[in-house]
Amino acid sequence: MESRQEALYIRGGQALNGEIHVQRAKNSALYLILGALLTREPVVLKDVPKLSDVLIMLQMLEHFGVRVNWQGKDLHIDAAEIIICDAPYGLVSKMRASFVAMGPLLSRCGEARISMPGGCAFGPRPVDRHIKAFKALGVEISETGGDFYARRNAPLSGRVVFDAPTVGGTQNIILATALGQGRVVIENAALEPEIADLAEMLNSMGAKISGAGSKTIVIEAVSELSGITYRPLPDRIEAGTIMLAIAATRGRATLRDVNPEHLRAVIAKLSETGVKVLELDSHSLVVDATAELKAADVTALEYPGIPTDLQAPFGAYLATVPGVSLVSDRVYPDRFTHVAELVRMGAQLELRERTLIIRGTELEGAQLHAADIRAGGALIVAALAASAESVITGVEFIERGYEAITERMHALGAIMHKRTASELATGTYGD
Repeated sequence: MESRQEALYIRGGQALNGEIHVQRAKNSALYLILGALLTREPVVLKDVPKLSDVLIMLQMLEHFGVRVNWQGKDLHIDAAEIIICDAPYGLVSKMRASFVAMGPLLSRCGEARISMPGGCAFGPRPVDRHIKAFKALGVEISETGGDFYARRNAPLSGRVVFDAPTVGGTQNIILATALGQGRVVIENAALEPEIADLAEMLNSMGAKISGAGSKTIVIEAVSELSGITYRPLPDRIEAGTIMLAIAATRGRATLRDVNPEHLRAVIAKLSETGVKVLELDSHSLVVDATAELKAADVTALEYPGIPTDLQAPFGAYLATVPGVSLVSDRVYPDRFTHVAELVRMGAQLELRERTLIIRGTELEGAQLHAADIRAGGALIVAALAASAESVITGVEFIERGYEAITERMHALGAIMHKRTASELATGTYGD
């Protein structure tokens, strides 16, 4: 992949100011794409970010025999026919979210074969809650060599009680049961806005789903769904990352096309550190970090708490704030791949018993590597705040979650560019 030979060049120390528009949510678009499989009529998803994860999901749809095409940033999906009802390891291994294809395939085909994300794993697995839920509804599931084969022999009905909330599991059950004849109740459902976004799209197509966004969701299956033109909700993770970058650089800037309701925990925590967040209207807010800031403790939780996807960017921001902060993650307790890279920048961090102890200080530019999507977001936050220059490799991970982030951050005055390996080697990456 070409992006593996690229890096981000960032000259930090500049307060971010100006106005930026937030993209539509990848974490919603992926499941809306799968929702399009439930109708034989055309579906148009507007303003979909052309991120690598989205492109992988579309490759899987094409494998099923679905026709997809782009018209600008609008994605057109035609699932009039589904020819193949299996998702091979070569596709599923690239993105864990692809396992949620089991639901719509069960609905349309009556059966599905999907590989275990990441291949054969031992011990507790992320999809165990999906499998248990399907079995509770009468789905027959067997596993051979890391492949799950599922069959529906009767209309799916009954009650699913998740041991712990799971976004993918909740979406999988919704997609499996919206179409058909049964009635399904999901208890302890995930509360994330992406769940409600999927239900809103399906309801607009003729589904009967109530309670999405609460702990209890009720699905009354319908015989068919119609096509639709639908726009995914704003990306709360990108919005949060940008807000933290503004705060880390002590800037003042406006975000457009956001939903403040989905950012309540982020806004509250930033306010606790001394950042002022002003809501201009239901789609815009101003982040003002020009006053004196102070440390605060952060714990990543399921929605409506601070998202685990913002735990690393929050840590990067707090690394610049005077005082001692503690950061922990109850969703993914070991999600700290960014820590060693921040230490390279002079951050005073100590990871003790799955809690990151942060003593705020001034950061310096360094050679850095992003090991995953949100670690990449954290490194961008830190590099924008640091003195001098930083070079971040692992661009392929960053581009899974942030579309054209380098060009778009120019609107806030950020000095950042994507450069090739040869440019970096020869030192020709300056302005």
